[in-house]
Amino acid sequence: MKPSILVSWLDMDRLDRMLDSLPATQASARDALLDELGRAALAEPWEMPPDVVTMNSRVRFSFDGADEEVAMTLTYPKDMHGDADQLSILTPVGTALLGLKTGDTISWQRPDGAMFELTVRGIEYQPERDGVFHR
Repeated sequence: MKPSILVSWLDMDRLDRMLDSLPATQASARDALLDELGRAALAEPWEMPPDVVTMNSRVRFSFDGADEEVAMTLTYPKDMHGDADQLSILTPVGTALLGLKTGDTISWQRPDGAMFELTVRGIEYQPERDGVFHR
């Protein structure tokens, strides 16, 4: 069972517009993100709890229960600049992270069919926490 997720209506609106413009070659990434968004509860951006992963958040997470953490910024594809610490929302890991809160763990299927488990360890930066709503 997947943990519940929370998404701001502002992120939801931006993601909906992004998904509408995706080419057919990205259908599987689109479908995975649509599935996640379909089970999301919505919140006002200014009422977003500070421990929830939102778009443009810098998130610390680990894979499969490992102690080693990764820190990346969850990014829209249009904002990807090739930085090693950026993570597109259209990747399996990016889609899995959206809307989780610190301490949540989710199992997710990679494109090759293998499963991975991802745990949110912390949120170093969240735009909503800093009052940044127009990003």
